[in-house]
Amino acid sequence: MKIPMLDLSEQYQTLKNEMLTALDQVMSSSHFILGDNVKKLEADVAAYSHVQHGIGVANGSDAIHIALQAAGVKSGDEVITTPFTFFATGGSIVRAGATPVYIDIDPVTFNLDPKKIEAAITEKTKAIIPVHLYGQTADMEEICAIADKHQLAVIGDAAQAIGAKHKGKTVAEYGTAATYSFFPTKNLGAYGDAGMVVTNDDQVAENSRVIRVHGSKPKYYHHVLGYNSRLDEMQAAVLNVKFPHLDKWSELRRERAAIYTHLLNEQLGDLVKTPVEKEGNYHVFHQYTIRVEKRDELQAFLKEQGVQTMIYYPLPLHVQPVFKDLGYKEGDMPESEKAAKEALSLPMFPELKQEQQEYVVAKIAEFFKK
Repeated sequence: MKIPMLDLSEQYQTLKNEMLTALDQVMSSSHFILGDNVKKLEADVAAYSHVQHGIGVANGSDAIHIALQAAGVKSGDEVITTPFTFFATGGSIVRAGATPVYIDIDPVTFNLDPKKIEAAITEKTKAIIPVHLYGQTADMEEICAIADKHQLAVIGDAAQAIGAKHKGKTVAEYGTAATYSFFPTKNLGAYGDAGMVVTNDDQVAENSRVIRVHGSKPKYYHHVLGYNSRLDEMQAAVLNVKFPHLDKWSELRRERAAIYTHLLNEQLGDLVKTPVEKEGNYHVFHQYTIRVEKRDELQAFLKEQGVQTMIYYPLPLHVQPVFKDLGYKEGDMPESEKAAKEALSLPMFPELKQEQQEYVVAKIAEFFKK
């Protein structure tokens, strides 16, 4: 059996006619930049996130960068974040002129450990970026309480967590702003790059809108250094077709996660650590990530059996070569480093069949029996 990590073809076939109609309407209108499709998506995603503002940008990385700059982060500032995340989190901090300050993760959720935040705060600290990894929110009440105490901005990296909740609130309702990625593999994915900043802060929203168009307001008058980072009409049209299905897809992901957890616990017991949904959280399972010893050997075996898996992420940011000047070394973030050696993400998408999941788990069990 051949089981891909992600298969978008069935989703496309289901939405094909509606999708082609929407794209044809954009092309027929000849309005390709910041038109009605973008405005609709911004309004709908903001409402879905229970905030006032959505600002469409070119991609999820730019969303983080722009949100930081819009919140006042500048050269010489420090931003606290996790090293166990995609490069964009740390890279966006540096692009904003600031210095990333890495702290270790909670080994159960893979998210930023709030208990380590205050020790990392200095007079240069301006913001905290919690990453809602794999679709589960970080401990936002605790993080925001610390941020409020020290007057810090909180920019939630929710690239993998649109629709996720913490104690009944969306990821965007906590802190200064949150950012989404609509990369094609995401739970709500475009057919190219796209992203969004979502916020209740009027000034952050206004700053973000100005920054995404070269820092101009009005047009051709530039008061800040901005970027060309606009969500285009074609991608917005694709996302508008997909958006009404998001909640259904999230529920299907949760159902498939429950199946994996049941099968893995039943057949492998303590040999595999399955994901833990923290009490009060609504996990949207962008990834279903297990922890295992002999992870690399298991991945190679599953590949031989036709099962595609992914490692998110094999090298934490604090020991990435590009960040060597920050002075971190192996051993500084033991939980992140251990997770990088054990984490393995299994195939996960709404259309995944139970028989496919049974095959995946059977092959994992076969590996350990050997």
